[in-house]
Amino acid sequence: MSDLLSSLPLGPRVFVVCSTEEKATGVFISVSSFCSTTYITCPADPKKTLGIKLPFLVMIIKNLKKYFTFEVQVLDDKNVRRRFRASNYQSTTRVKPFICTMPMRLDDGWNQIQFNLSDFTRRAYGTNYIETLRVQIHANCRIRRVYFSDRLYSEDELPAEFKLYLPVQNKAKQ
Repeated sequence: MSDLLSSLPLGPRVFVVCSTEEKATGVFISVSSFCSTTYITCPADPKKTLGIKLPFLVMIIKNLKKYFTFEVQVLDDKNVRRRFRASNYQSTTRVKPFICTMPMRLDDGWNQIQFNLSDFTRRAYGTNYIETLRVQIHANCRIRRVYFSDRLYSEDELPAEFKLYLPVQNKAKQ
């Protein structure tokens, strides 16, 4: 894999699965157990940062109909580290000096989560997004793809492996 998932360490409750699910054939990472204590993080070393300056975080996540949350740590133009946490079990948005927590609703099945880090940083803190330092994805979900981009791309502009629904391959040769 050539994106963020390729550098994630796997733990005892995190494993790679080859999928046979309709519309999702491929490899994904399954994260399950207790939401608060089971997660994957990138980079794995807490002393390192990602240093990604692209403002859009996009994740293709399967809703397992259990508690799920993810957190992104960014650096703003005031040189302050801020965190954004979205979860499907919270009902209100809260903005504190170093963390903004917000509700998230997932549809059944696979979801494409598009997170505009520049817009959220500006709206929550009145500052400008500089870079992403860390991404943490907690249980319970299946992760097919995590990537950053300079803008949101239409499905037609994306390579097949970055699309929400992978194209069905025709096995019969004509």
